[in-house]
Amino acid sequence: MSVSKSNILFVINPISGGKKKSTLPALIDKYLDKDKFAPIYTFTEYVGHAAELAEEAEKKNYDIIVAVGGDGTINEVASKLVHSNKTLGIVPFGSGNGLARFLKIPLDPKKAIALINIAQPQTIDTAELNGKKFFNMAGMGFDAHLSSVFAGNKKRGLKSYVELGFKEITTYKAQPYRIEIDGVKHDEAAFAISIANSSQYGNNVYISPKSSLTDGYLDVCIIHPISLLKLPLLAFQMITAKTHQSSLVKIIRGKHIRIERNAPDAVHLDGEPLQLGEKLEIKIVPASLNILTQP
Repeated sequence: MSVSKSNILFVINPISGGKKKSTLPALIDKYLDKDKFAPIYTFTEYVGHAAELAEEAEKKNYDIIVAVGGDGTINEVASKLVHSNKTLGIVPFGSGNGLARFLKIPLDPKKAIALINIAQPQTIDTAELNGKKFFNMAGMGFDAHLSSVFAGNKKRGLKSYVELGFKEITTYKAQPYRIEIDGVKHDEAAFAISIANSSQYGNNVYISPKSSLTDGYLDVCIIHPISLLKLPLLAFQMITAKTHQSSLVKIIRGKHIRIERNAPDAVHLDGEPLQLGEKLEIKIVPASLNILTQP
């Protein structure tokens, strides 16, 4: 008796993380269980193409759509699968891989592909900022400023990002924010504000160690104005997942967040920068995306 196979589409970003993906089709052919899956793969050709491919695939008979790339590629694909009966898979190939790390998806592409053979679908929360979807982390302040500057940088990868960060951090100034979280108002000066659905930015750098993708809440992480002398302490707390105990960071959980700032400025959604206005509205969308995770 024949067993029907799941149709699976791999959407591959050929330049994410500065790593070539030309061998991906061969790896898929070798490590994906062909008794379970009928794979098709396609490469993106420009920014936004992954979203177009995912939107088209969502209307067809694919069961699983796999984003092969970084958090930006995952965002493009996942945005088209929210509230659908399709399942998102991830083969991480970015610089930070925040969502993949949180979900314990292997960074080795061979192992990530092999995981699909035994992975279980889980329904997770997603989030929106001014109607634009994000899945791992959104933010404003220094990290959004750095993402915006880095987007125009010719050099990619973690090393270039860190080098640029050290350069920009010496001149960046904290900003005032008027924040409302589930009706409770907070006036804060902040070096950065991160809206966390998962626990980390990427590269195991944690801003909200207690965050969950399934609790129906977002964590508003307010990094207080900080001197250069205290930056090493904050960095240590982030890499040791202790920021929830830090006096340098305030974390407030909520479902509906409004933030006002003095002028239009950068924000980032899953590390991808864009310019938005003074008023920002963020909300959780509970149990809205099916995603493959560890069994």
